[in-house]
Amino acid sequence: MQDAFTAPGRFWRGNLHTHSTRSDGVLEPAEVVRRYRAEGYDFLALTDHFIGLYKYPITDTTGYRDAGFTTILGAELHSGAMENGELWHILAVGLPADFTPGNAPHFRPVAGQETGPEIAARAVAAGAFVAVAHPQWSGLTLADARSIEAAHAVEIYNHGCAEGCDRADGFSIADLLLTEGRKLSLIATDDAHFSEPDHFGGWVMVKAEENTPEALLAALKAGHFYSSQGPEIRGIRFDGKTVEVDCSSVRSVVIQGAGSGAKAVHGQSLTRARVPFDRLGDSPWFRVSLIDHAGKRAWSNPYWR
Repeated sequence: MQDAFTAPGRFWRGNLHTHSTRSDGVLEPAEVVRRYRAEGYDFLALTDHFIGLYKYPITDTTGYRDAGFTTILGAELHSGAMENGELWHILAVGLPADFTPGNAPHFRPVAGQETGPEIAARAVAAGAFVAVAHPQWSGLTLADARSIEAAHAVEIYNHGCAEGCDRADGFSIADLLLTEGRKLSLIATDDAHFSEPDHFGGWVMVKAEENTPEALLAALKAGHFYSSQGPEIRGIRFDGKTVEVDCSSVRSVVIQGAGSGAKAVHGQSLTRARVPFDRLGDSPWFRVSLIDHAGKRAWSNPYWR
């Protein structure tokens, strides 16, 4: 089975969750794109809030594409109430420009609108890569998460939520869903509004043969990527007893599985580690985390045994 490290192509760095003045961001789309390009990113999805307050924007960024940088159309969708009564936040990357708005006039649920699962399923049917946004920030319950059957991914790190409220994490929800057998991938994003230090802190490294919206979107759906704050994952191999990881220099390589199953290897300037699987028992899945000497992390997608 191909993964991000055996699939053809090369890695492209991108952010999948970003806002501009088309919704509640503080920078014009052109300036948002300029800053990501200047920081060495290869692609960007501008995902403004898809609600009536902002006239349901799917921000047209096609004019900012060039030979070295591309964009993917998208939006942050909102519809229906979660168990806590608040509005759903669902990230949709790769939406068509004419995606039909629902009935979401503002940031509060209203009677008769689509549910979160319904608008997520409609986005997937339209060709988008769909992720459950910032579970911890949203107060997402496991029942909420289970209901989004169409999602490809869970946002496991949100840099804006890390900086703005110290609620960046989506791993608890993601790991429970994985243990129930959901084949989900895991994304790190900025959720940048540029109103606080919410940018250039979490990204995806997508393996594709071309830096085009079509190739990147196909690779995202196939799970051919990993997420990072800085460290590089260069290869992961599993022989049934040991997980072997090649990476940039880090201090810790950790594997996690179902329940409390986890094992870490620590050292100085590690670039390769062999982590025994025995502490993960019969877990049907595992994932890999790296931690470098500055405390920055990288995360693999789940592997299924």
